[in-house]
Amino acid sequence: MKIPFNKPLNLKESFEEISQLQKIGKFSANGNSYKQCVKILSRFSPKVILTSSCTAALEMCVLLLNIKKNDEIIMPSFTHIGTANPFVRAGAKPIWSDINKQTKNITDFEKLITSKTKAIIAVHYAGIACEIEKIKTICQKHDIFLIEDNAMGLGSFYNEKPLGSFGDLAVMSFHETKNIHCGEGGALFINNSIFWEKSDILYDYGTNKKKFLKNEVDKYAWVTLSSNFHISELQTAFLLPQLKILAKINNVRKQHWHRYYDALSKKIPQEDLPYLPESCQHNGHLFYLNTKNKKQRDLLLDKLHKANIEAVFHYTPLHSAPIWKGKFKNTKLPITTKVSNTIIRLPLFYDLQNDEIDYIVKQI
Repeated sequence: MKIPFNKPLNLKESFEEISQLQKIGKFSANGNSYKQCVKILSRFSPKVILTSSCTAALEMCVLLLNIKKNDEIIMPSFTHIGTANPFVRAGAKPIWSDINKQTKNITDFEKLITSKTKAIIAVHYAGIACEIEKIKTICQKHDIFLIEDNAMGLGSFYNEKPLGSFGDLAVMSFHETKNIHCGEGGALFINNSIFWEKSDILYDYGTNKKKFLKNEVDKYAWVTLSSNFHISELQTAFLLPQLKILAKINNVRKQHWHRYYDALSKKIPQEDLPYLPESCQHNGHLFYLNTKNKKQRDLLLDKLHKANIEAVFHYTPLHSAPIWKGKFKNTKLPITTKVSNTIIRLPLFYDLQNDEIDYIVKQI
């Protein structure tokens, strides 16, 4: 038995959708599949733009918020590089926050806010919500923007409200490691209406094309700097059938998640298993466990690999990355460091079988 960490979902309906494109003859952006995907996602946000990646959606956030050199962006160090890259490239300074030991989400960040703080990025790790209502209240108190990095959490909820609907802006990922995917892809949810008009301009390469199409101007022109954030019709055609059954896909993954949890809770301390606050309804994106120390983690990873199980660790803290050349060496994030050294992610994907889960649990 050989069990991969991830097996991207392949629905036959996705390939049928792609085959239809040959008849239609539309392969670039903004075709019928794109529009149908947007319609489905509009259940979660009043304005949705599909992008070529989650990082591209964050690059749009940078432009929408007019991020400039020396602006400060508070974010967890325990996150993907893509969370920070767009802001750092724009000259902003990342202000690293520690995380909650149980949820692995950003916590205790209000003390980091200064007059230079432009936004908070709240990452919903493993598809389990941050204390997002509390975070939103703090952002409103200090008049700063809230961005939800919901790359892992499409279809998760906080107090029965969907993740991605709390922030001024929110980003999603449709990378092949996610619950639903199109190889690469992302989405930007624009919940704050002050950004709606500008987002259309940015999406149209920095032009006012949408005003032209509405006959509001006699010709469209280049009005601001932007880029190409488009996702192809091939990708949205592949994504569409999955979006239509998102709840089913997430429910299957949650069954796998709970099978892991129920079995492992009999073998290891509850504090070393994922924590689910009562306010959170998750999407079964990721199952992890914590070891006592790095040595124990490495030994367990080695044991699992020898059993042909592709388990993996997770993020190296961004504040300690070589790119900074020790700039943040005095930044102390003890929980982030501890979690990074002790976390193990177990295989979890739609087609995972119960006997495979049982085999994995047996090795732990």
